[in-house]
Amino acid sequence: MLLTQVLAVSRTVAATRSRREKVRALSELLAVADTHDVETVVAWLSGELSSGRIGVGWRTIEDTRTAAAATPTLTVAGVARILDEIAAESGPGSVARRRELLTELFAAATESEQRFIVQLISGDLRQGALEGVMTEAIAAAAHVPHDVVRRAFMVVGRLPVTAAVALRSGAPGLEALRMEVGTPVRPMLASPAKSLDDAMRELGPDVTVEYKFDGARIQVHRAGSEVRIFTRSLREITGSVPELVSAVRELRCSSVVLDGETLALRDDGRPRPFQETMSRFGADAGELLLQPFFFDCLHVDGQDLLDSSLEERLDALERVAPDNRIPAVIRPGETGAHALLADALDSGHEGVMVKSLTSPYAAGRRGSAWRKVKPVHTLDLIVLGAEWGYGRRTGYLSNLHLGARDPHGGPPIMLGKTFKGLTDALLEWQTTEFPRHERTRDEHTVYLHPALVVEIAVDGVQVSSRYPGEVTLRFARVVRYRPDKSVEEADTIDAVRAMLVR
Repeated sequence: MLLTQVLAVSRTVAATRSRREKVRALSELLAVADTHDVETVVAWLSGELSSGRIGVGWRTIEDTRTAAAATPTLTVAGVARILDEIAAESGPGSVARRRELLTELFAAATESEQRFIVQLISGDLRQGALEGVMTEAIAAAAHVPHDVVRRAFMVVGRLPVTAAVALRSGAPGLEALRMEVGTPVRPMLASPAKSLDDAMRELGPDVTVEYKFDGARIQVHRAGSEVRIFTRSLREITGSVPELVSAVRELRCSSVVLDGETLALRDDGRPRPFQETMSRFGADAGELLLQPFFFDCLHVDGQDLLDSSLEERLDALERVAPDNRIPAVIRPGETGAHALLADALDSGHEGVMVKSLTSPYAAGRRGSAWRKVKPVHTLDLIVLGAEWGYGRRTGYLSNLHLGARDPHGGPPIMLGKTFKGLTDALLEWQTTEFPRHERTRDEHTVYLHPALVVEIAVDGVQVSSRYPGEVTLRFARVVRYRPDKSVEEADTIDAVRAMLVR
């Protein structure tokens, strides 16, 4: 398949907001794609490199771009091969070899193909082919029910693999896919609730209410004595958390997959700041001990529980990890729920989660079955840029430009600016880190590629004609950066607009 065919569909998908048109264009391309190109095409149209990060920065990209070719000759397989070679280069001479390969690729690409490749390498390819749209397209191309594709994606965790199986083996192949202990599944996500009463009213009496920790999400896999631990982004951290590995080996089972949180505690049992917990996952890991707390069980001793109700999964969790459960009460009623919220806040935690006991585990989806309740409302937003400070902040990147995620896959939507809550340490970090994500700059501002997520506390939102989303933030202040979250997990403009007082 020619790269120009993929470009044509990418442009079509980016140019329309119609979900039906996006699905149609994508499914028609997948239906005619060569079998060995399917995984690559799906990855690229989802805005990802099939080979992952390839070790090439913006300076290298700009230095290696050449005059464009006049006619399109590049194939999907040929471009994928070169990108794989670039990613595989390491050791002495690797920088020069990467530049040589990239120059070769650009020389064979037309102007539009060069732009596509640059956006793909930089992670800036946003064309609206979101996961929901892509799963529908895969289903249409393979002539299988959408629910079958979505279920397979849930257990496999990768759209390209799901697409390849669908187009090769149809519904029987997809239905044969099962959760594998050791292979992470995408975590189920929660939606914010306006209040505890609203959450309880919406979900009814058959709920569990549990502490909401300010920790790091973990997914734990154990098969015999082999343990693997993953973050919410499915990055493996097993080697950096030996105390968690030891704790999991002590659980009362032979195989298990658990969902939970980990955090560092003070001597009095109260949680340490989120940044201290996250420091254990960085290059300069400290010596703080992490504690595991679990709230869900997805598999135990050969039995998959994804489709079981939460109540059944909690029974399994109680059997295998009774000493490591997050504090929770089942069917607490209104009085009990408010008492648990008060206990959670008194213990130094963020708030509570309210979860339907009848809900299955909807991996990778943010639905209404899980609701989070926090007294202070926060939004996870994307940093679009930062202005150079003045006064005591002269020389530092300070005032942040904040954006919400476009649910249709377009560029982030600007909401406003803030410098409130920025400590001296954060100012120094921003000034060092932001240029690594620089898209462009002018005299006053450094504009960034969408890569960094920051948690912002707000007193609400209000209508504004100044910004493209027609809303802006009230009294926004920085709480912390979220290195554990990708921009795909940032809050959408729809979530922000839902906060308007009507």
